[in-house]
Amino acid sequence: MIAELIAIGVAACGTGLILVASLGIVRMPDFLTRMHASSKAGTLGAALILVAVAVTLPETAILMRVVLIILFLFLTAPLSAHMIARAGYRREAHLCKETVIDEYREACEAENDSGASGIETD
Repeated sequence: MIAELIAIGVAACGTGLILVASLGIVRMPDFLTRMHASSKAGTLGAALILVAVAVTLPETAILMRVVLIILFLFLTAPLSAHMIARAGYRREAHLCKETVIDEYREACEAENDSGASGIETD
């Protein structure tokens, strides 16, 4: 009974975070802020829902799978969000008009002026 209540609470928190992530995608003004909202809250929301599954079904095999899936999410979601945001920026996805500082543009311009391909070699 207690485990079920804990699972309901954790799953509700996870669902709430996924809802916040989806609202961030709809409400944020530009591509990069949408990526930020979806990657942070969506990853944590999915992890909380998986924790609720582990609390509901307390078996060793399920617990190990949940831990591995959460570890995989936390390792891959930030990396993939970074790569997608970088590709979108390089394809000149529009920034909102309130953006006044763009430090990455200077780095991209310096890279283009030097003729570098973006791939570092030894």
